[in-house]
Formats: sequence, structure tokens, C-alpha cells
Amino acid sequence: MTSLDTRSAPPPRPGPPPTPRATTIQGDPQAAARRRDANAAAHSPSLMLIMLLATLGAVAYAVFLLDPDHRGDWLPYVLVMVAETILLVLALLAMWTVLSSGYDPRDFAYHQARERLFDTPQVLHDDAAGDPTRWQLYLGERPVTVDVFVTTCGEDVDTIARTVRAAVAVHGEHRTWVLDDGRSDEVRDLATTLGARYVRRLSGGGQKAGNVNHALSIAKGDLFAILDADFVPRPELLVETVPFFVREDVAFVQSPQTYGNMTSLISRGAGYMQAVFYRFVQPGRNRFNAAFCVGTNVVFRRSAVDDIGGMCTDSKSEDVWTSLHLHERGWRSVYIPQTLAVGDAPETIVAYAKQQLRWATGGFEILLQHNPLSRRRELTLDQRLQYFVTSTHYLSGIAPLLLLVVPPLQIYLGLAPMRLDVSPGTWALYYLGFYGLQIAIAFFTLGSFRWEVLLLAAVSWPIYVKAFWNALTGKQQAWSVTGRAGGPTSPFEVVVPQTLCFVFLLVTSVVGVWQYGGDALTNLSVAWNVTNTLILGGFLLTAVREHRAARGSRRAVVPGGVA
Repeated sequence: MTSLDTRSAPPPRPGPPPTPRATTIQGDPQAAARRRDANAAAHSPSLMLIMLLATLGAVAYAVFLLDPDHRGDWLPYVLVMVAETILLVLALLAMWTVLSSGYDPRDFAYHQARERLFDTPQVLHDDAAGDPTRWQLYLGERPVTVDVFVTTCGEDVDTIARTVRAAVAVHGEHRTWVLDDGRSDEVRDLATTLGARYVRRLSGGGQKAGNVNHALSIAKGDLFAILDADFVPRPELLVETVPFFVREDVAFVQSPQTYGNMTSLISRGAGYMQAVFYRFVQPGRNRFNAAFCVGTNVVFRRSAVDDIGGMCTDSKSEDVWTSLHLHERGWRSVYIPQTLAVGDAPETIVAYAKQQLRWATGGFEILLQHNPLSRRRELTLDQRLQYFVTSTHYLSGIAPLLLLVVPPLQIYLGLAPMRLDVSPGTWALYYLGFYGLQIAIAFFTLGSFRWEVLLLAAVSWPIYVKAFWNALTGKQQAWSVTGRAGGPTSPFEVVVPQTLCFVFLLVTSVVGVWQYGGDALTNLSVAWNVTNTLILGGFLLTAVREHRAARGSRRAVVPGGVA
């Protein structure tokens, strides 16, 4: 059943007859500068040199680990080898992708289509000439209709209002739709006030993908854009993306998720984690026709989505699954490293955990249920490898758990991963040859050392273990919107494993310092263990601060109450 409110839809405009006047658009100079900066970052010769050195460092570290003369006790050695193999293989594949990022998808056909996006003998009505939101979009001589979907599910109304207001103001004639799975009368009234159409499903299912599919049964545009409720689009969203669809085989055009709330440790860590992917990895995927949709800030061709039966509703990662099905059907994807919408990164541990659990579960589902390397997949070799990297990416988040166990094995049982005659200096040389250069890459790509990224990467393993288990057992995870409004939640509801691990490592560090403080080799394990303890301790201090803030918020809601 459908509840459709189109009271805010503008009535048909008869208008005066067309006037023979040509219209062109030169583009926003600031937008052009942003495009140049994004492309320069991806094509930097310095970055290419660092990538090549890092590749050599990874290979040298792998040779060192595999040398039988360096092998220590079997249990810690196997743990190290499994963890480091995951990290090395994924790092090499990621660097290979980044080295391919010099490809610019804006070809001659794109530039020609963009120049004539508003240029046609059938020109604008006089009453629309000064309103860019009413300029008819054209590809060649053919007009195209565009729907802009703002998907909501319980987010704060002020957040939704910012996005809807900006979506209505996007340049190029389009229809803005608010797809409300939160079933809020306040959101309905907001859409009417801001000049957007409002759609509410009376039956659920399929989460966000089901919401979009339901809207596609009503909206009939040639193209449709998807925006999460907290991603505020820039006016040039359609101007920069629509010209790519001059190629009939382009299914969607994706732009990055850029965050504007990098104020807390969690939001900075989550945002910086994504920055490398969007600035360097996704551009490289263009070379292999393997850039995938990330769920927001994306424009789709309606006929391409119809060709695969709609957005994929069988996973919490409907975006990657939809991309995979489109590529299997021979459609092309385009990624442009240009910010066209700015949103919010998760600001709390709970929000970050829910986001990562959803994303990781979807990735592991692809690996276990739809292995890209299978011969049954209608993909090119390059696409198979890229989707394999996507589906195994979160294994790198489980690897730190294996490495956490190694120092206690040596402190308590005397089991070492490497032979006793391997000096700490030799180990450090090869270790830094890999990890040091990986940090150098992060330093170069992010502009400075972002310790928040390393902290979150080291402590997020419980999330990814749970995600892998969910995918392996088919356990359904409740859908959770990252920016959903609601009461404060204590982070200690989701960090029990990290808390227990911290207590164990703290005790182990005390035992190591007391029992083996004079042994140089064991000191290396003690130092390793102490470092892990400090990292987990720093994360738990953040959790304590969030817990106190949540208690304060609850007390403010219920004056005089006891949290």
C-alpha cells in the first residue's frame, strides 16, 4: 500500500512559447578548482613513488616472514603469518588499484555533453531563465527527467530539512522526493513546506533498497539520484554527473562521501578512514570498471536498475550488491573524486559500531554467498579481483585480534613467533619496511599523521568478528541508520570485548614487566603488549567520556532523574 502526498508538487506551467535563444553553462569556477585538486591528488607522481617503495617493502617483509631460518614456535608463528598474510595481500592489491588511479573518466563525449547540458533550440521559458532549478537538462538533443530521492528513517528533522532544502535547490530541472521510512507526519509537513514530494510506505521490507524500489514504482524519471538524509548536496550535483550518461552503457555515477563534522575522535577516525578510499582507491577502480555505489551521492540510470530487477534488497549492503549485479549485466560505472554532497560521519562509538557492522556484514555476504572469483560470475578478471578485495577488506580488521594474542604467548609460555637469534633490530628493519611505508602512504594521502585511524583500526576487531559470524550463519542484523535520532546510548553496550581484552592485556603487561624486565628479547614482547594496552586504554577513555555525556543527556531529559 502507498501513501503518496504530492500537494507540494508544482502545477503544470503553460508559460509563454519558447524563444529562440541558446543557453550554455560555463560551470562554477570553485567547482572546477575542486575537480582539479581531486584529480591532482590522485595523479601525484610522489604518491606513485611512495606506492612503489611500499610495494617493495611489503615484498621484502613477506620474504623475511617466510624464511624457514626465521621461523619460531609454531602457534605464534601461524598467528602472525595468518594476520600478516591478510594485511600484506590486501595492501598489495590496494596499492595496485591506487597505481591505476590516473584514469580520468571525463572524456571528450562527457565534456561535449556538459557544454550542451542546457543548450538546445528548445530553450527555457522566460520565467525560468533566472531559476537554475528549472533549467531543462538535455543529453544531446534529448531532454532527460531526473528524480532526486532523499531517503529518511527516523533522522532528526533539522538534519532532513537541510538536505531537502539543498536538494530542491540543485541546478537543473528535477523532482525532489522525500522517501520516509520513519513514517513521520512532521517530515511529511516539512516536505510540503520545502516544495518536495513525499512518499511513505505503509509496509516495510528491504530497508533502504526497498524504500527506493517503492519510490521507483511512482517516480518515472530517466535518471534518479539518491541522497541519505544527512548528506547535503551542492548545487552542481546534476551538472557534474548527468553528462556521463551520454554513454548509453553507464549505469551510475558515484561521488565520494565527504564529512563535515570531524570534531570528535570517532568522527575523525571514521572520516579519515574513508578519505583514502574515496580519494585514491575508488578512482583506481574506474580503470577496471569496478567502482561501486556507496548508497548516497549517486545518480542511477533508471533503465539499468530495471534491467536487474531493482535495487538489491537481500543485504544490508544493498549498494555494493546492486553494483555487482549491474557489472555482471555488462553495465558501466563511473566514479568522480569530487565532493558533491557533505554529510555526517558517526560521532559516537555506538553509531560507528552499527555502521561498520552493517558494512562488514554486507562485504562478508558477498564473499560467502556470491564469491566474485567463481567462474559463474559474469565479470572480467579485473572486476573479480576488485570485488574480491571489497568482500575481504574487513578481514584486515580481524587481523589485529590475532596479533594481540602473540605477546601474551611469549610472556606466559615463552613461545616466540620468530627464532631467538633474530635480533630486534633485524625484525624492526623489515617490520618498518612494510608498516613504516604504510604509515608514510597514510601521511601523504591524509596530509598528516592521523592517529585516530590507527586507534580505530586496532580496536574494531569485535565488530568484524561479529559481522563475519552473522554472514557465516545467515543471522539477520537489525537495520540501523547511522544518523538516526534517538536517546543517548552508553558505549559500554558495545565495547564489552574491548574492555575484557584491556583487563587481560593490562595484567599481562604487569606480569611481563615484573617477570622478564631484564631480558632484551622479551622486552620487545612486553613493549608490544604495553603498546596494545595503551591503545585499548585510550579507546576506553573515549568510551568513558561518551558514557558520562550520555548520562548527562538523560538527566537533562528527565530533570532530577537518576541515570
